[in-house]
Amino acid sequence: MRAYELMVIFRADTDESTIQTFINRLEAMAEEAGASIEKMDKWGVRDFAFEIQKLQQGFYVVLEFLSPNALNELDRVMRLADEVLRHKFLRLPLDEAHRRGLAGATA
Repeated sequence: MRAYELMVIFRADTDESTIQTFINRLEAMAEEAGASIEKMDKWGVRDFAFEIQKLQQGFYVVLEFLSPNALNELDRVMRLADEVLRHKFLRLPLDEAHRRGLAGATA
C-alpha cells in the first residue's frame, strides 16, 4: 500500500463538531476504498500567510493513511464542500513513510 498525507484547511468559523463530522465522513469513504487512516492531527486555527477567499485564518487538519489506490472520490467531495477552503494530497516517499512508522507502506 502507498502512504499518503492529506492536509485540509476548513473555514475558521466552522464549529468543531461540523469539522469532526466531515472528518468522520472522509474516514468512512477512505475505508470503503480500502484505505486505513493511521494518524489524524488537528492543528487548530492558524493564520494564513495571505488571504484565502478574503479570510485570514483557517482550521488545519492533517491525516496520514495507507491506500492501495488513488482516492479520487475523497478529492471530489472536498472540492464540493463549502467548509473546506483548501486541501492537498501528498504521496509520501517510501523512506519518509517508514520514518513516520507507516508500516504497510510499499513502493
